[in-house]
Amino acid sequence: MENSKIINKIVAMQPELMSFAFKLTANQDSANDLVQDSILKALDNTQKFIRQENFKGWMYTIMRNLFINNYRRSVRELNFLDSNFTDYAQIQVAKDDDKFEETYDLKLLYRIINKLPDDTKQPFMMFVSGLKYKEIAEKMDLPIGTIKSRLHFARKKLQKDLRDFS
Repeated sequence: MENSKIINKIVAMQPELMSFAFKLTANQDSANDLVQDSILKALDNTQKFIRQENFKGWMYTIMRNLFINNYRRSVRELNFLDSNFTDYAQIQVAKDDDKFEETYDLKLLYRIINKLPDDTKQPFMMFVSGLKYKEIAEKMDLPIGTIKSRLHFARKKLQKDLRDFS
């Protein structure tokens, strides 16, 4: 199928993609990111689409797989946090699709993280993305002590909220 036809199909089903992405992520910004990533992945892999295949199913599969991969990545990143936090939360890396359903509820985790104040959530997300205290401090133009304090607050808040949901 040629690119212009695929682009037209993607544009036509964008509201459906947005709805599906929001159901997966329970967050508007994350849903937008997931839709954009899915569209880019589809456009990069148009040669893999077979004409007789269900285009909508193909797009949903791409989105679902990206969501699962992002979920696994976020779980692995969270495993690097304070060991007490990860012990309590019992977050595991999903090894296969069967275990995906059994692992920690990602929607719940997103909701809890999104409840953090912005000045705390931003350094927390940077930290779980692999940045060091010094790098976060430089990017946010704040002292390292402030970053450590905000990360400590984020961990404590997440521990408390996760304890409440157990």
